[in-house]
Amino acid sequence: MNRPILVLLTSIALCTAAVASGHGPVFGLATPVNSQGEWSFDLTFAGRNSVSGNQLTSRGLIGYGFTPHLMMSVSAPAVLSNASLPPTRLQAGDDFETNVAWRFHHNASKVGTRFESTAFGGLVVPGPQTGSGVLGSLTRAPGFTGGVVTGMASRSNYVWVGGVYTGFVERSGDKRPDVFTYSLVYGYRPVSWRKEPQFWDWRIFAELTGERSGPARGAGAEIAGSQAHQVFVGPSALGIKKNYAVEFGVQFPVYRNVGPLLQPERVRFVMNVSYFLFQHQHAK
Repeated sequence: MNRPILVLLTSIALCTAAVASGHGPVFGLATPVNSQGEWSFDLTFAGRNSVSGNQLTSRGLIGYGFTPHLMMSVSAPAVLSNASLPPTRLQAGDDFETNVAWRFHHNASKVGTRFESTAFGGLVVPGPQTGSGVLGSLTRAPGFTGGVVTGMASRSNYVWVGGVYTGFVERSGDKRPDVFTYSLVYGYRPVSWRKEPQFWDWRIFAELTGERSGPARGAGAEIAGSQAHQVFVGPSALGIKKNYAVEFGVQFPVYRNVGPLLQPERVRFVMNVSYFLFQHQHAK
């Protein structure tokens, strides 16, 4: 195993990491999956700010492409600081996750342009760290997630729209809120930014993301004031060079309807680093 992979795996083992993959936007949903035989290693740092404090999380993700249209990934978290914020599935959280993504529709209408759709689903398992506030006091149980995203990608323009639902099992009368997440992403890659693999190739995105969470349950009863619905908008950027990708972005709320037990957010930010490895490279 070469040095870059060893360093990245060590980082994952120590602090864990990543919600995004280096193929698309950093906040929203997108259709790309790993190519057949391609491994991806991601390390993400994400932050959420509110009046009550900051939440900082690191997440590691390892993905593998079984076929050109089927990919599996596993990820693990490390919560660096916590706050009493609404539940989120778009930001790095405190759960272990495994997902399978299937690109069930792929239509290359012309050279460099494709229309495609990807479905994904998986399991969510509570990590060893607990949150703060009323949600952090609940007995946590595993959950499931499932969703779909569709869109168009060309050499210059990208458009994706998608949604995902996450539900949790009730345990000892407690149940974490179910969350519906949706996103709309537009990306642009000017001709002047298109570079050969040995140079950084950049594109920018405008990302709209929303999260609507239902009420939590405690001791068998619904907890009033634990619902939330927030919508965020902001820019992000993705750069790719050879086997590496770097992503970063920031979002600000344009709609906030948060129960009194939770704190509305003022800003979100994410930075993600990716490394891609193909099986045939092991022979070198």
